[in-house]
Amino acid sequence: MGYWPSKICTILNIVIMLGYGMIDCLVGGQILSAVADGHLTVIVGIIIIAVISWIIVLFGMSIFQTYERWAWLPQLIAAFILVGSAGPKFDTSIQSTGSTSTINGNRLSFFSLCLSSAVAWAPAGADFYVYYPENTKKWKTFAMTTVGVGLAMAFANLLGVGLASGTFTDASWSAANDVSSGALVVAGYQGLGSFGKFLGVIVALGLVANNIPGTYSAALCFQVLGRYGARIPRWILSCVGVVIYTVCALGGRNNLYDIFENFLALMGYWVTIFLVITVEEHLIFRKTRGFDWTAWSDPKRLPLGLAAFTAFIIGWVGAILCMYQIYYVGPIAKLASPTGADLGIWVGCSWAMIVFPPLRWLEIRKIGR
Repeated sequence: MGYWPSKICTILNIVIMLGYGMIDCLVGGQILSAVADGHLTVIVGIIIIAVISWIIVLFGMSIFQTYERWAWLPQLIAAFILVGSAGPKFDTSIQSTGSTSTINGNRLSFFSLCLSSAVAWAPAGADFYVYYPENTKKWKTFAMTTVGVGLAMAFANLLGVGLASGTFTDASWSAANDVSSGALVVAGYQGLGSFGKFLGVIVALGLVANNIPGTYSAALCFQVLGRYGARIPRWILSCVGVVIYTVCALGGRNNLYDIFENFLALMGYWVTIFLVITVEEHLIFRKTRGFDWTAWSDPKRLPLGLAAFTAFIIGWVGAILCMYQIYYVGPIAKLASPTGADLGIWVGCSWAMIVFPPLRWLEIRKIGR
């Protein structure tokens, strides 16, 4: 991307990581409040999730890796039990309504939203893969990432769809959903009594495992913004990140959640554009030359980024013309179906994919780097 254009992506990545941190704290607080039958407020629940996240992040990568190595197991068990407990109330007979084009447009928009959540981790991947041994096979890294993220996202989304379908047939689920998303999750365990409440706490703590990588990555992003940020110890920046998303979660526990949920979907546009530019740079222009890792922070040795920045902007133009959000529907998105369809990810990354190679070739030819 070049030294200066990459700063834009760094800022956007901070927004993603802290934005999802806000949502994790908020949903975790909702779950803890629902487990306590409202005797514990959402505010206290948010603070509990944030404090646990802060403690683990504060004491470094070793504790972080240990926690993440084992935190998935109780989460998986709790999720499978939720399937068994709530599954009988899932209603798979509900039919999609509307014309064929409307249904297809809605499905595409939903898939785009799901993809936005998954690819949001792409800019942060290197923050953790750098700890792998240098001789780690590329195919292993690719396979573990694809299978891990793919299966996790698919399972969680299908479980969410099942819970949502149950709100149409079960009055108690509908009432819980009116309270909060976290209350709906706890309602799925309602037939298990106290054990179900315990599982609800396990699920809430799982959001801590999701929170920690984002906090760590945001701290690194603060450091790479410039030489002054690099001088600040990472643990201090992690504390700043925790404070930011905790305050946002507390202030927006009633309505800011919806705003950020839509805004974070918008973040998927830039990630896919950034991703295709990075992949093309690697496969087309760096396949034989490789990378000079010693130049990672030297603006005089790095590419100017004119080609990448231009392709990035052109991709954004395509995304805006084709985006479908509550606050804005692009003119091309309106043509996809009567109610619109979110084509922003697909058009944005495809436009960037088309224009970047010739622009980068020209940049190398004229500038030499």
